[in-house]
Amino acid sequence: MIRKIVLLAIALFAMQQLVDLKAQPQVKVGAESVDEYLPLLQGKRVGVLSNQTGTIGKEHIVDFLHRKGINIVCIFSPEHGFRGTADAGEHVSSSVDEKTGIPIKSLYDGNTGKPSDAVMQSIDVLVYDLQDVGLRFYTYLTTMVRMMDACATNRVKMIILDRPNPNGHYVDGPILDLKYRSGVGWIPVPVVHGMTLGEMAGMVNGEKWLTNGAQCDVKVIKCKNYTHATLYQLPIAPSPNLKDMRSIYLYPSLCYFEATPVSLGRGTDAPFEQYGHPNMQGYSYSFTPRSIAGAKFPTQLDRLCHGVDFRSVPSNEVLFQKGVDLSYLIDAYKNLNLDDFFFNSFFEKLIGVSYVRKMIIEGKSADEIKARWKDDVEKFKQQRKPYLLYPEK
Repeated sequence: MIRKIVLLAIALFAMQQLVDLKAQPQVKVGAESVDEYLPLLQGKRVGVLSNQTGTIGKEHIVDFLHRKGINIVCIFSPEHGFRGTADAGEHVSSSVDEKTGIPIKSLYDGNTGKPSDAVMQSIDVLVYDLQDVGLRFYTYLTTMVRMMDACATNRVKMIILDRPNPNGHYVDGPILDLKYRSGVGWIPVPVVHGMTLGEMAGMVNGEKWLTNGAQCDVKVIKCKNYTHATLYQLPIAPSPNLKDMRSIYLYPSLCYFEATPVSLGRGTDAPFEQYGHPNMQGYSYSFTPRSIAGAKFPTQLDRLCHGVDFRSVPSNEVLFQKGVDLSYLIDAYKNLNLDDFFFNSFFEKLIGVSYVRKMIIEGKSADEIKARWKDDVEKFKQQRKPYLLYPEK
């Protein structure tokens, strides 16, 4: 009976959130506020860093600016490429956009993470328009910081067309220990930082996180009708394996399987909505990862995996439960009982600290581990306050 009451309360709370969401004015993303940034691009040599999410309505930002006569010298493409179809971390070569004829400079050509000084000196302004999902290990944040460094070095102005954070309603996870700095964690923030990229750019400057404390000349074109309590639904998948809102809400809890032999559904029609392994025992659900577009070499390729399916759980239940929830990882670790469950240091690069692996091996619960990073969360909430551009409620 108590369980039924709790579930009913969760459902009613979720329903009320949806009612509140529907009552709010429609969110207007930064790219839609054309009058605020178009004059800044007139007569300039412009670079655009974007992908398939950078749209104004149904028109891509590159196509829009090109149609308006803006001199786009080059397009920069992040992880997954300009059209968003490449695998995670896949080598993406530079090319030419077939529609506009504009050169595309891949940040993953050579895996340097940022363009050369020669390329940067060919532009006056960089327009940055990417839909982020609000997690430290999602590489678009690292891409932005590296591009801020490149802009600061070469005295290029950056204009960020801000977009809402679909995980912007909470903060959770440990702050990155910089000895684990990598492409999946570049600055000392929690796993779930609860900020938009525009807000984060202000914090990067304010906290002097760029090389040698350099400052990037950044102009943020803010979203309208957005607060951190807004449950923003992404109109376009931000990357090939985050296909819907449930996967985006589960991502802060399931991504750590990337550092283990456990499949989280890459190579199926529901990545980041399930997990499993051929040797996991006691589960009635099974799936088989295949080589498909966006997941050419998935973990446990062509092997029948047994595990957990989250697709029957409403996305709002996932959203309102526990934030970063390590119970799934702990479940798989105990079930498999493998000495080599964690791959090298990649797990630490994702979670950001050394103590989590140790606590899991010691048999600590997800709640005990979460309590360890509670102070990190409170510290960061205070640290970020001066940089918030939108109300928290």
